[in-house]
Amino acid sequence: MPHNQYGIVVLAAGNSSRLGEPKQLLQFQGKSLIRHIAEAALATVGSNVIVVTGSNAEAIETELKNLPCKLAFNADWQEGMSASIKTGINTLQLGNQFVKGAILTVSDQPFVSTEVFNALIINFEETAKGIVASRYSDSLGTPAFFAASYFPALLQLTGAEGAKKLFKRYADDVSAYAFSQGSIDIDTREDYNRLISGI
Repeated sequence: MPHNQYGIVVLAAGNSSRLGEPKQLLQFQGKSLIRHIAEAALATVGSNVIVVTGSNAEAIETELKNLPCKLAFNADWQEGMSASIKTGINTLQLGNQFVKGAILTVSDQPFVSTEVFNALIINFEETAKGIVASRYSDSLGTPAFFAASYFPALLQLTGAEGAKKLFKRYADDVSAYAFSQGSIDIDTREDYNRLISGI
């Protein structure tokens, strides 16, 4: 695949109020969660990586300063997930008018990997479905791939609306990739403690 056929938008603008510290910077297996996912995205074939920041932007920038990903600051991060999605997609499209699609991913799923990103892209190429979502815990979620034809719909999301809204709206055009470990994310201190203790 030619370079930069795809985008990977890492949504990392939240303030982690329930944890009391930036969850993007929590350590797991020797590196921060945000660095882990940025490196996995950068290793994905043909991808242009955008990391959307908001709260804790300076700390995340410092953490990623040696990586060739683009940082995009979402000044409206407190308005909800939709603002970060818009920031990421708009940034991706600047100078990348031929991009075929983008993966949206969050920064608190520790088992997201290059393998998962590549599998989503391969699924898109093989099925010709416009959306490829990760399936875990009997539901669809992130990371999820969206063909460029869905960028306008993503840009129309408002407030706390996330990309999952499109899974239902365009159900006939959705393919699923089985990613059982996608159910593991970090929302609370208890989640993190279970992760690092291996429970």
